[in-house]
Amino acid sequence: MIPHLSPETRAVLERAAMPDFARWQRMVYATGGCAQPVRLHGERLTFDGTTGEILDVYRTADEPTGFLLTACGNRRASRCAACSATYKDDTYHLIISGLRGGKGVPEDVGGHPRVFATFTAPSFGAVHAHRTGRDGKTLPCRPRRDSPTCQHGRYEGCGRRHDRDDPQVGQPLCVDCYDYRGAVLWNAHAGELWRRFTQALPAVLARLLGVSRAHLRETLRLSYAKVAEYQARGLVHFHAVIRLDGPDGPASPPPDWATVPLLDTAIRQAASQVVVPASKQSPDAPPPVLLRWGDQLDVRPVYLSTDLNGVSDQRVASYVAKYATKGAESAGTVDRRIRDAGDIARLDVTEHARRMIYTCFALNRQPQYRLLPLRHWAHMLGYRGHFSTKSRYYSTTLGALRRTRADYRAAQARTLLGLPDPAEGNMLTLAEWRYAGSGLRNGEPFWAEVARERIATARTVARERKDRQSA
Repeated sequence: MIPHLSPETRAVLERAAMPDFARWQRMVYATGGCAQPVRLHGERLTFDGTTGEILDVYRTADEPTGFLLTACGNRRASRCAACSATYKDDTYHLIISGLRGGKGVPEDVGGHPRVFATFTAPSFGAVHAHRTGRDGKTLPCRPRRDSPTCQHGRYEGCGRRHDRDDPQVGQPLCVDCYDYRGAVLWNAHAGELWRRFTQALPAVLARLLGVSRAHLRETLRLSYAKVAEYQARGLVHFHAVIRLDGPDGPASPPPDWATVPLLDTAIRQAASQVVVPASKQSPDAPPPVLLRWGDQLDVRPVYLSTDLNGVSDQRVASYVAKYATKGAESAGTVDRRIRDAGDIARLDVTEHARRMIYTCFALNRQPQYRLLPLRHWAHMLGYRGHFSTKSRYYSTTLGALRRTRADYRAAQARTLLGLPDPAEGNMLTLAEWRYAGSGLRNGEPFWAEVARERIATARTVARERKDRQSA
């Protein structure tokens, strides 16, 4: 033992000196360098179903570690960089296959009308912002003449030039003027707004075409994939790829009258007419808060290559995949549930996020909002929907991508063990696994991060080599 080493460094070296380290390290590499792997106890028995011959036996009791590690599978980059990278790659392939084809989607889908739409939240009060001009230079945040002040005596403008990563971006100019109640309720109902939008869009298309919805269903199908992103002000907005297909989905071409301008008009009209009441009210209760989309609705065509009036399919897929691994922590809050209101004051969050969290707890006590799980989702600033969703016919599924990857790894393992392909015979596998804990112990996070960085570097090098060969 070297006395001048820090406790952290000593723990790293001591873990590397343990007799089970080599096997543990191979397990960590197999998980991709997972930051919080799951430990399993159990066994697996593989045998020939025809002859009864035992082909392979695996028991964690025979492992030097005494357990088997498996990846946690968390999508959040703040929780596990390794597993979130896999989730990001899967999301990219899911989105791009619905734009170019592949993964079971015909390549002709690349010719279907589609747009990339961004749905934002309305304003609940002025906040500091990062603004740039056409030349890319940073502009003053909120320049105002005559130095006006709000009813609370605070300046209503801001002449500072905020960088994109300035912690003041997204914070209200006046916390007393900001409508925290409305902001939290909007987050809580954002998923319902999206659901009602997807219901209203076919009706608007039918009205624009002058046909019935039944006739529209016989000739056209709407497909979409969307991801939620937190803005700096703590409100979610949605990025969505919306596509027009024939009646059988991506395998059938849409009618000739199904165009990008028609889809653009229908999206804008459907978004403008969607309204969601904030809660169920009793007859003698005050009128409910009505929630709508914000005025900043951006709709752009998606092309196979970059275009001045649209965006490329690769850029869209990369953008959606990037935000599929992020959560509310990007808006200055935490990525874990808050159990007690007394913990809020000690959280390492922005003051704006802290006020939104307090508002979630406060509204949860009011009778008209008691059915909303605001306290449960306070760490998400009230939002309780899925971060990425898609319609059934948009493209492949995350489950299918994971099964393909699992089948490939299982085939590699069978090759190493000398086992036959299950398709060639009557091979059966029986397994029993028990949860034995999760996370990493003293000194192990360092080695897991080393494994993750090496795997990420190897993938980057392989990708660059493939790009050079195809160029």
